[in-house]
Amino acid sequence: MNSRVNRSLLTILAFVHLGFLELNNSQARAQTGAGIQHVQVFQQDGRFAAWPANGGISAWGNEILVGFVEASYAETKSLHTYDPKTARHKYARSLDGGLSWKIEDAYSAGQTARAYDHFIEDDQASTAKPLTVPMNFTHPGFVLSLVRLNNNHDGPSIFYHSNDKGKSWNGPFSFPNLGTPGVATRNDFLIEGDKELMAFLTVAKNNQREGRVANVRTTDGGLTWKMLGWIGPEPEGFDIMPATERISANEILTIFRTRQGNNLDLMTAHLSKDNGLSWTRIHDPVADTGHGGSPPALVRLRDGRLALGYAYRSQYGSRLCVRFSSNDGKAWSNEIPLRQGDGANRDIGYPTMVQRPDGKLVIVYYWNNALQPGAKPYRYIAATILDPDPWK
Repeated sequence: MNSRVNRSLLTILAFVHLGFLELNNSQARAQTGAGIQHVQVFQQDGRFAAWPANGGISAWGNEILVGFVEASYAETKSLHTYDPKTARHKYARSLDGGLSWKIEDAYSAGQTARAYDHFIEDDQASTAKPLTVPMNFTHPGFVLSLVRLNNNHDGPSIFYHSNDKGKSWNGPFSFPNLGTPGVATRNDFLIEGDKELMAFLTVAKNNQREGRVANVRTTDGGLTWKMLGWIGPEPEGFDIMPATERISANEILTIFRTRQGNNLDLMTAHLSKDNGLSWTRIHDPVADTGHGGSPPALVRLRDGRLALGYAYRSQYGSRLCVRFSSNDGKAWSNEIPLRQGDGANRDIGYPTMVQRPDGKLVIVYYWNNALQPGAKPYRYIAATILDPDPWK
């Protein structure tokens, strides 16, 4: 990495406590320090909100759309403090580059199939059908949403698509298992043409447990899909939730959330030099992502670098981090903590990320302050806006 800047000083400044934000008529007020802004996207007392990486993110200039789950808060014996029978898919939309947000209901916009963390009564739920009219992946308002139906292991999966930036959705449509033990995917894909798209799927292992990663392609707008192959051997633990960027005309980099058999959580990277037909594991970008691990948020910046956002999860205090690579993922910078020390237990993270027209990164994730004495226990959706230039 270029060392022309004093990264030590910048990192110390980034640790400055930025406080917390209150929503005012659904408008989030951002606080600023060291080129970093923290914004509350959605917080409501008595509600649980989580998992933006599952919902996916899209951007059109300064308009950003990100999915998440909202439910009733409930004290439970598990890590996640919510009542699954109240869970619904939601979207947050920003028109000003992530400074303020409005919340939209996925069911009202057309996502009407009952799915994992999208509880809909049977008499109000739709059934997925095969797609009969091809999608146009290069339509200026196109959005694709891949959804798991029953669980994180063997799914199965369905999808919706939109041509108006997610204001309304077409579907639900069935997604094939393609001869695998079952697809329980989130959203990771590369658009390659108006009818051509490569998707990177989280798929069950042979024992029906999550998971491993496969890449598939459609060349007819989603009417049919072809299995290209597995990325890496079947792991003892899991490889799930890939984040992928194209490096060149023939090179593709994908990064996994990985759990080894000894329960070590980390991130692993795989490189294809033949446009997705074969893969080689390369240097691990993050050797330890804490207790529970983190999915990656990967963006290729307009200056050519790669930005990798992730969470380190700990019951003693979690943190949101970023690393940069200036050589296409062959090596990564040291970890740069963006948020820590504000009482977040390990029920946090699942970041997703985009770059704004002005070059700043917007990282959306879920957070809490439950470890602080007297703090509210509710999980909420937050965003951190970061200028990547000081870390060149």
